[in-house]
Amino acid sequence: MKTSHRFRRLVLIILIMLSPLFWRGVGGEALAQTWSLQQCIDYALKNNLTLKQNELNVEMSDVNYKQSIATILPNLNASANNTKNVGEKLNPYSYTFQSSSVSSDNIYGQAQVTLWSGMQQYNNVKKNQYALMANKETYEQQKNDLALNVASSFLQVVYNQELVKVAQQQVSISKLQLERTQTLADAGSAALSSVYDIKAQLATDEYSYVTADNNYNLSLLALKQLLYLDSANNFSVEKPAFELSVTDLAAYKPIDIYQAALKNQHKIKSAEYNLISAEKNLSYSQGKNSPTLSLSGVLSTGYSGLDQTTNLISPIPTGFQQTGYYTSSGEAVVAPTFNETTKTTPLGTQLSNNFNKSIGFTLNIPIFNGLSNMAGIKNAKLQVLSNKYGYDIARQQLYRTIVQAYTDAQGALNKYLSAKTAHETSQLSFSYAEQKFNAGALNSFDYNNSKNRVLRTQTDMLNAKYDFIFKLKVLDYYQGKPLAF
Repeated sequence: MKTSHRFRRLVLIILIMLSPLFWRGVGGEALAQTWSLQQCIDYALKNNLTLKQNELNVEMSDVNYKQSIATILPNLNASANNTKNVGEKLNPYSYTFQSSSVSSDNIYGQAQVTLWSGMQQYNNVKKNQYALMANKETYEQQKNDLALNVASSFLQVVYNQELVKVAQQQVSISKLQLERTQTLADAGSAALSSVYDIKAQLATDEYSYVTADNNYNLSLLALKQLLYLDSANNFSVEKPAFELSVTDLAAYKPIDIYQAALKNQHKIKSAEYNLISAEKNLSYSQGKNSPTLSLSGVLSTGYSGLDQTTNLISPIPTGFQQTGYYTSSGEAVVAPTFNETTKTTPLGTQLSNNFNKSIGFTLNIPIFNGLSNMAGIKNAKLQVLSNKYGYDIARQQLYRTIVQAYTDAQGALNKYLSAKTAHETSQLSFSYAEQKFNAGALNSFDYNNSKNRVLRTQTDMLNAKYDFIFKLKVLDYYQGKPLAF
């Protein structure tokens, strides 16, 4: 019995661990049943692959910036080589050729620093610095654009969710009315044709419900794909508590929004930094026409197997040998020979004796380089002009976009107010038509028309409502406000 109890507990633990509540979605975060807009935005910013790819551009710009700073530092290089010579070789110590196998080693170190180069290094650093800043702003702009797309997709889901509820209500109303009409028809108080009309309306309402539910599922799928979520995951959104006021738009003025956007929109800052980077690149190109002065120092030493040290065993000559020279009388000149030994000079002694130090200045004056400097300066000037146009275009596009967004918000508000009035009126009309239909004073055709008019005006009102809400959020977005409801 104890073994069976333990087995059941083990099975229960395994089932709990395998429950979908413990599974994690893409990016390793546990999937909640319902997500708020902020959760969706945070998840998208963390897991969007395109955004991650764009982040690499910032990192590469940072590497270029840091590398350009490092070019200001002195260059330091060292080398060492070992040579093995077999055959005839000039002995640099005796200045005679000899045939032997000789090893030699050389050690070499050099340092060089640029003292002046027409401010090329400084301007190159500033150019890469502003290029890095521009890429950072571009990356932040991409994050904001992604957040805005998530908000739009999120509101589409909420809107379709509302349409599903409206469609369900219409189905419920038709079912209730069918029961009433069927009862009246059975009692002989209503025509059988009315029953068929209500059944046809119920079928239409059920079709509308299926369509609304499909649209909801498709919008939910689109949001999942935007978030890089597994489409099979159980996922829904949390409907925000909207506080919609028709006076909200009165607080917005296009010129004020534009002035705020110039300060907080990353696209404008990116264009400005790109312009400054191009100007620094022009200064860098112009610096190539300046003389370059550099300081260098060299340390070197070496070792050779030919470096021999001679030691006399005894100062007493052991004999004589001809030198190859002769006296004026024709007699050969001889020199004494001694008993002596030779050996290679030790490594430490050679490295010390051969140690060499040098320091020097190099002045390089550019005179003619195939017009490459001139072409570089001209291209840099054109790039400055192009980036200036880009900066001006970005500002103009921003203003036009804000004016368009404000106009769209005004249009959405007018549509919402009109749709709201139409819906309220159609509701009153339907309530009166329902009373007349139940009393037998209205036919089923007019009743269904009145009911469908309510559905149509309610759908229009919801569409205008969420469109207006999103248009207001777009205006908030350009002012740098968070995308929250």
